[in-house]
Amino acid sequence: MTTPSPSQISNLKSAAPDASAAPIAAGPDGFTDLTLGRQLEFWARETPDHDFLVYPDRNLRWSYKQFDERVNRLAKGLLAIGIRKGDHVGIWAKNVPDWLTFQFACAKTGAVLVTVNTAYKGEELDYVLRQSDMKMLGLIDGFRDVDYVAIVNQLVPELKDHPRGHLKSKAYPHLKFLCYVGQEKHRGMYTTAELMLLGDHQPDQLLADAQAALGCHDVVNMQYTSGTTGFPKGVMLTHHNILNNGWSIGHRQRFTAADKLCLQVPLFHCFGVTLGVMAILSHGATLVAVEVFDPLLGLAAVHQEKCTVLYGVPTMFIAMYTHPMFRMFDMSSLRTGIMAGTVCPIEVMKRVIADMHVTEITSVYGLTEASPGMTQTYGTDPVELRVATVGPAFPGVEVAVLDPATNRPLPPNAEGEVCCRGYNVMKGYYKMPEQTAAVIDKDGWLHSGDLGTCDDKGYYRITGRIKDIIIRGGENISPKEIEDLLLTLPEIMNVQVVGAPDEKYGEIPVAFVILNRGKTLTEEDVRDHVKKHLAAYKVPKYVFFVAEYPLTASGKIQKYKLREQSKPLVEARRAEES
Repeated sequence: MTTPSPSQISNLKSAAPDASAAPIAAGPDGFTDLTLGRQLEFWARETPDHDFLVYPDRNLRWSYKQFDERVNRLAKGLLAIGIRKGDHVGIWAKNVPDWLTFQFACAKTGAVLVTVNTAYKGEELDYVLRQSDMKMLGLIDGFRDVDYVAIVNQLVPELKDHPRGHLKSKAYPHLKFLCYVGQEKHRGMYTTAELMLLGDHQPDQLLADAQAALGCHDVVNMQYTSGTTGFPKGVMLTHHNILNNGWSIGHRQRFTAADKLCLQVPLFHCFGVTLGVMAILSHGATLVAVEVFDPLLGLAAVHQEKCTVLYGVPTMFIAMYTHPMFRMFDMSSLRTGIMAGTVCPIEVMKRVIADMHVTEITSVYGLTEASPGMTQTYGTDPVELRVATVGPAFPGVEVAVLDPATNRPLPPNAEGEVCCRGYNVMKGYYKMPEQTAAVIDKDGWLHSGDLGTCDDKGYYRITGRIKDIIIRGGENISPKEIEDLLLTLPEIMNVQVVGAPDEKYGEIPVAFVILNRGKTLTEEDVRDHVKKHLAAYKVPKYVFFVAEYPLTASGKIQKYKLREQSKPLVEARRAEES
């Protein structure tokens, strides 16, 4: 589609943009062929003084023009050191302001932004560095108990000896540059300010030439997602994928340029980067960011900026409306938002509507491989429908419930696998053609691995999962990754990790362990081993030592029976703890 004409959006130049504008949906098909960089430049040109990014807790406020200028400086700096189209640039950071600067600078140069989970530790970063062929990594000092700088120096000891821009890593031959996202200097690393200063001395034509070589179907983002294989896979998403998906997500919430979204979910996740940033970008709205979720900071951000939109997983909303200081903050500006990541209890939804004024709260269903949205409820749907279903399909996205045995569409209300095809389907997994073919069939259907139904009105319900994945508070956890790690302990003969129901997180990982004869191991030993090597959210909450597993007639382990067994065992353990 074509960019809206200035006359179509001239009314957006005021401090209070007109709510009727539809920024990227000017064409009859409702889609745009713009790149992320061109969409940003559109708003910087047409609504230069309108806020794009606000951090209330530090009084930081960038207009679309100011942010675009900052992006251009960094983009030219990246080009100056040798980042080119197709190069992979990682970002390992909390929701710091320059996370987005890196995202859009990469988008303008043609580099692919590789988002790194903030909870990752050394072994997980090592895998991503190797598998992604990362050329550059931007990082902060650390997060919680994980020291990012120390991990990087351990993995890349050459940083201490090699000058910036001349890194030759034995372990990671593609890795040439590191950048500390902040002011502090570290040996072998650039700082963001230094890259921007380099950019100031580069001609504008350098960036213009780079952008001229880009198309909307180029890969712009790569997110790692866990699967049943145990090895995270790099999901390749294009400008066209995520920008249009973001527009649909915002449109279903009735976004306008006047909306302000309080974003508390991590940017490295599709919830933050597509449902959040792309929805904002496509509608010319304002992003009010919180660096790390804290209920008090979120409440203060909504109150101070009079946010109209609020995102989060159910536990975030619960933490906000149950906070002792909740009544001190004015939530009346809120109108809509998204509650996703796990199943939302109806009572939570009702509290969010009644106490937080988010009367048009919605839910989105999808997966990273689908950019990520496949379906979404409307804010005007009855509350029961917004809880029991995940809504109808987005325009341009064909969703169907297929028979797992025949791959044929099933009639209304029949249970099968929820699949989709359309503009939103990923380009594939990076360097994993077999795994790509396993989830995208010859007819173009992306297989979710989820079981569901569709009623005669087109509303989808998710009823279970085919694939063996645990979703803890919106984080995907591969059981095999944990199992493979625990099997390195000589005391363990076999281990099976399953998801047990949990009121707070939806699911939690628990481990069923069979020990080798004559060996002993405590629950804390098992947990500590996982904690040492993997992100905290992957650590099994409980460990159960068993003598055998339920098996099929052919000897296959029946994990679904272990999941069933986990519920009373977890309940009993919690009773003991209380």
